Amino acid sequence: MKAAAPSPIYQNGADRFEVDDCGPQFKAVREGKIELHALSKGHYPGKRMNSNVLPGLSNIGFWNCRGAQDWGLDSHRNEGLEIVFLETGGMGFEVDGKVHSLQAGNLTVTRPWQLHKLGDPNIGRGRLCWLILDVGVRRPNQEWTWPSWVVLAPKDLAELTRKLRRGEQSVWVANPRMRQVFRDLADCVLHWNEPRVGSRLVVAVNRLLVELLDVLAEQQLVESSELVSRRRTVELFLNDLLENTASSAEPWTLEGMAVQCGMGITAMAKYCKELVNIGPMAYLNQCRLEHAARALRESPGVSVTETAMRLGFNSSQYFATLFRKRYQMTPVQYRAR
Repeated sequence: MKAAAPSPIYQNGADRFEVDDCGPQFKAVREGKIELHALSKGHYPGKRMNSNVLPGLSNIGFWNCRGAQDWGLDSHRNEGLEIVFLETGGMGFEVDGKVHSLQAGNLTVTRPWQLHKLGDPNIGRGRLCWLILDVGVRRPNQEWTWPSWVVLAPKDLAELTRKLRRGEQSVWVANPRMRQVFRDLADCVLHWNEPRVGSRLVVAVNRLLVELLDVLAEQQLVESSELVSRRRTVELFLNDLLENTASSAEPWTLEGMAVQCGMGITAMAKYCKELVNIGPMAYLNQCRLEHAARALRESPGVSVTETAMRLGFNSSQYFATLFRKRYQMTPVQYRAR
């Protein structure tokens, strides 16, 4: 039996950094702006699939956008490995802060911990196909568990897993066979209730994974063992504290941070010191102070005390002490300046 998926490293983040709720996509479908066909479990758009059918396959489908759009999918992460194919058209794509201009024939692969968005800021015209497959991980250092119906030869599946874990390149060029597989997947979605379509879908997803392995090998994926290390997990967690105000405002303890990263306190502290040269709690305070300084500049109508409370400090006095030490002036003086 497949183990329950661990909590994602982003579970405490602000809304825009949480698991994709597909809100703009749902709205566009309701308003008739796009043609969408999908099969879904959970909160993803599409016809509901029984949870016992193809366990691990969270969402699969395609959309057609024939006109200009006024929406995009903001920064989010998915509960699984997401493979996206842009069959026609073009659109902006951003992953881990890197911006790409997708063209027809491009393929994107994002892991559960990779923050990404589609649209610049709006999605473009085109036909886009995707699937999300849960392999039981939320952090880079965890071992992957493929669904039992993924039947690649053990050697090939091990190679595919290694390449996906040890590389974080996200944009590729699909080969002709992969393009045909995505057309077959779309056909399965359209005819889901017909006989033997479930079997055809299983075959097509396995073919897709074989072709993905070929693409990764042919286009010279650069592998790095560092990307699957526990150090990498801590690095992602620390980056989230720095970039995401809501994450840093959570009532973190050292033990809570370690649990969130899937390791003990000693290991967490060790990797944190290697990465940022201070301990986890000191780094947390630094992040909160940077968020506070920005809030003091950008929200003059919010009191210093309320700013401190919003950002996770237990008292305004403690906040003021740390702030003075960091900026050589009080929060009030900083705001006035």
